[in-house]
Amino acid sequence: MTPTSIKLLLGGILVLLFTTKELLAQTLSVTGEVKTPLTLTASDLHALERTEVTAKDRDGKEHRYAGVALTAILRKAGATLGGELRGENLSKYLIAKAGDGYEVLFSLAEVDAEFSGRTILVADSVDGAPLPQGVGPFRLVIPDEKRPARWIRELKSLEIRFAK
Repeated sequence: MTPTSIKLLLGGILVLLFTTKELLAQTLSVTGEVKTPLTLTASDLHALERTEVTAKDRDGKEHRYAGVALTAILRKAGATLGGELRGENLSKYLIAKAGDGYEVLFSLAEVDAEFSGRTILVADSVDGAPLPQGVGPFRLVIPDEKRPARWIRELKSLEIRFAK
């Protein structure tokens, strides 16, 4: 190999690594106590049933968020929800993780609309525009919480575990 071909090969490897990193940054994984672990892209989320919620963000202003209900994503992964969420399954919980390492915890029952009567959204847009860099591509939005401390920016993963 010539020095030029080595440089071209190394440049191609760097481009591949950068592209792979960017693609992974734009996915949402669902793992743990589910029947079908998932890795979802933005287009995968757009293929699911869309919904919108209005909620006050940290700025105190109302915004219109669009995306997919968290329960729809969990159902697609085969999580225990609805009528199956009883007995020992009530000790399951969800850890939502952000790209920067921030994590929040929910009991599985509190994210299930059949238990809580609320819609938690995995949002990909706000006020008709994609989520800005540093917030998206995915954000967890919980409209009825008084403080948006569990509204995860740059949502990367959802993991279901048993408390036992």
